[in-house]
Amino acid sequence: MTIANLSRRTFLQAGAGLLASTALPTLARAQDAPSGGRLIVAADSEPKNLNPAIVASNGVFFIASKVIEPLAEASFEGKDGLSPRLATSWEGSADGKSVTFRLREGVKWHDGKPFTSADVAYSALNIWKPLQNLGRLVFANLEAVDTPDAATAVFRFSKPTPFQLIRNALPVVSSVVPKHLYEGTDIATNPANVKLVGTGPFKFTEYKPGEYYRLTRNADYWNKGEPKLDEVIFRVLPDRAGAGAALEAEEIQLAAFSAIPLTDLARISKVPDIKVISKGYEALTYQLVLEINHRRKELADLKVRQAIAHAIDKKFVVDTIFLGYAAASTGPVPKNAPEFYDASVPAYDFDVAKANALLDEAGYPKGADGNRFSLKLRPAPYFNETKQFGAYLRQALAAIGIDAQLVNADSAAHQKAVYTDHDFDLAVAPPVFRGDPAISTTILVKSGTPAGVPFSNQGGYENKELDDIIAKAAETVDTKARTDLYKQFQKLVAADLPLINVAEWGFITVARDSVLNVSNNPRWAVSSWADTALQS
Repeated sequence: MTIANLSRRTFLQAGAGLLASTALPTLARAQDAPSGGRLIVAADSEPKNLNPAIVASNGVFFIASKVIEPLAEASFEGKDGLSPRLATSWEGSADGKSVTFRLREGVKWHDGKPFTSADVAYSALNIWKPLQNLGRLVFANLEAVDTPDAATAVFRFSKPTPFQLIRNALPVVSSVVPKHLYEGTDIATNPANVKLVGTGPFKFTEYKPGEYYRLTRNADYWNKGEPKLDEVIFRVLPDRAGAGAALEAEEIQLAAFSAIPLTDLARISKVPDIKVISKGYEALTYQLVLEINHRRKELADLKVRQAIAHAIDKKFVVDTIFLGYAAASTGPVPKNAPEFYDASVPAYDFDVAKANALLDEAGYPKGADGNRFSLKLRPAPYFNETKQFGAYLRQALAAIGIDAQLVNADSAAHQKAVYTDHDFDLAVAPPVFRGDPAISTTILVKSGTPAGVPFSNQGGYENKELDDIIAKAAETVDTKARTDLYKQFQKLVAADLPLINVAEWGFITVARDSVLNVSNNPRWAVSSWADTALQS
């Protein structure tokens, strides 16, 4: 697999074309893969709370998904894009007011207690609905969970809740935790949030701050013959250049989530016995978004927002900042979400002359110094690409007479400034599209979100028509009608520009050739790795 071919791929295509373009070398079938061995993986962060039932984020899932399982996982081949995990089947009622889950029998928690429907009911009502960052949206109208027997859980909703939404959300929002360890405790401070107890293929065994997390094989895992590995070690390597050096020195065997800098891929792809893989992130589409503070008079003017959109050269961003490992966005729904994606949204081609004309029409002429007005621009610090885009955007805005003052901050300070204090004019953000607009996309433009909620509309944008579409879709049970509403949603967002979608990207996995069964589902990096193996 050459880097030249890889860099030309568009990761965010949908369907068979993507799977063909990212096909891996022939690997051992899961059931034939060898057993045993220790897999050492690069980890660039140490989440304070490792419980994915509370914090549904990729940093948490990366480690915790091997220990704590959801009801279903994303799949390239399964019905509706899902494969069963703790649930073996799920069925929604015609009126949208209930969903029935049949649960896997004979499953044990890592402490030996039996897994039952009581664990699912407790997790849903006490954690997913009131506490989880994404579950509180998906399960907003969940009012009860019936448990007629140990293998059945019936979710009951006070208002019609689209089965399409519940189904799409399962891999992200349905991590089940043991009721017997949480009931009667302060959930937020429960020790099991750090020393995890789950049903997954690996047990949480050890954590040394600043050094590593160690997971060991669960000999009683419900899927006989799995896991293949004896151990998974997540070695804490916050320096991405250090991750590349460790991989080349064979100190680690795998680096996911583009832990190897994009600028190093051309070189490292030529190293013997190393493979560079783009597959396995299709359900984790990151979006490069320009957040806009509509409280600012100039930015409340649509012509100004249109001018900014025309000033951004998306091709340059994709080719130069992402080195081709991305695709230009058309709107808030990415191309690799074919269930919802609509290409016929208003477009803003790169056109500096048009951008300048729009600003003139809006009544903001250039002054003697060439500037029309100044803005405070805060790039998110999470990725090199978001920081680099901030620097590029400053130059792009200068070309149309807008003086953008860059303000860089660490993660905590950035989140407080943008999402609590609203101390920004423009901010660069990397939200994630998680398979359904209701899970993590509509919150970016819906009005009324309280201050302090990260990755939400904190720019003061209000549009009743858009809010009405979002509210109606939230209770539309008919799948086609709901999908059509979200096509209206993305057209309206692209037309009114409450924010500006610039690019969308997946990540890269770099691994030694000895690592087998890599990237075999659309959320592979944050899935269980039960069939991942090492070739001796």
